Amino acid sequence: MSNGNGSTMVEKILASGAGVKKAVPGDLVNVQVDLALGNDITAPVAIKEFQRFGLDRVFDPEKIVLVPDHFTPNKDIAAAEQAMVLRRFAEKYGIRHYYEVGRMGIEHALLPEQGLVRPGTVIIGADSHTCTYGALGAFATGVGSTDLAAAMAIGEAWFKVPVTIRFEYDGTLPDWVSGKDLILATIGRIGVDGARYRAMEFAGPVIEKLSMDGRLTMCNMAIEAGGKCGYVQPDQITFAYLEGRVTEPYTAVYSDDDAVYEEVISFDVSMMEPQIAFPPSPDNVRSVSEAAGIKLDQVVIGSCTNGRIEDLRVAAKILKGQKVHPRVRLLVIPATQQIYSQALEEGLLSVFVEAEAAVSTPTCGPCLGGHMGILAGGEKALATTNRNFIGRMGHPESEVYLSSPAVAAASAVAGTIVHPEEVI
Repeated sequence: MSNGNGSTMVEKILASGAGVKKAVPGDLVNVQVDLALGNDITAPVAIKEFQRFGLDRVFDPEKIVLVPDHFTPNKDIAAAEQAMVLRRFAEKYGIRHYYEVGRMGIEHALLPEQGLVRPGTVIIGADSHTCTYGALGAFATGVGSTDLAAAMAIGEAWFKVPVTIRFEYDGTLPDWVSGKDLILATIGRIGVDGARYRAMEFAGPVIEKLSMDGRLTMCNMAIEAGGKCGYVQPDQITFAYLEGRVTEPYTAVYSDDDAVYEEVISFDVSMMEPQIAFPPSPDNVRSVSEAAGIKLDQVVIGSCTNGRIEDLRVAAKILKGQKVHPRVRLLVIPATQQIYSQALEEGLLSVFVEAEAAVSTPTCGPCLGGHMGILAGGEKALATTNRNFIGRMGHPESEVYLSSPAVAAASAVAGTIVHPEEVI
């Protein structure tokens, strides 16, 4: 534990939301929620609970977001029924931020893109990867569906204030090493419970130069280390991203120079190779050279972790003029309609189709073993998604490896896991 009497960004945001002067780790606080999110899997449960309250209104129809993204476009009757629950609730209670198929995207890419995420705010979502929004200097965390129901009713949620671990990244990122590699290396070092109920502060010279897409990827996977949230303190990269998107006022919040951290963990990234998480866990991480020669049946580029425009550009750079290996299925899933449209305008989708990849409408789809890319027994997939537990993408005897879009694209061409330099 570092010495000092200052507060971290998360402690300050929670104190402000609770209307108290100071919040210290271990305090239980009731906090005003700025945004409450649900999707087609979790929101129907929350809506069922909400209906038990017998209320004729939600706490604020402007502060609730409903995104049908997991099993949509509807994969079967049950999925259609789930999505219909959201649609009818949105209509009944005047929920402004309801995103139908054709306008929606994968929720954790969509909300920042639509300007709904602001620094200094409290965001909860009935989805564990809600921690993504810490990349924009918010306190954002996943909650259960019953907590979401209560928040939709009264606009509050309760938390135990977490301690914070600070992660500092020094050096210069080598070619083909990205935010995905940084977070995989971090989880590989500390384990899937290494930051359990901790806030993860990502900092240092490497983070200061990292793109917003890279930061969103890192914060997205904080939960894979057990983190309560992950965050990057706002800076010029943040403000440039917010410009033209966010119309509501906001106040950026920063950790004090003498903030108290449980631990400071340092990385020198200068010699880092692209990272691969082997089955069956995101912390089973090795360098790409240690994964060489693993034969693949499927490659997935997309998800709330790596389906953004920067990810698609990197993949297209590698795939241009190449063909996907005859044994491999390559699925490319832009994370939102806007990203899809941008990729279309930039000619990226043509690159993918000419390489013989299948390009999908925005959906979580295969990431959770939902649809549009389920694995059979014995099959191996390399994916830019965030989890690779047993059965995550289909059959319990299939295997999922995790990587960056660069490694995924190169490996789709090679048919085995390779460093991008081997294909370029």
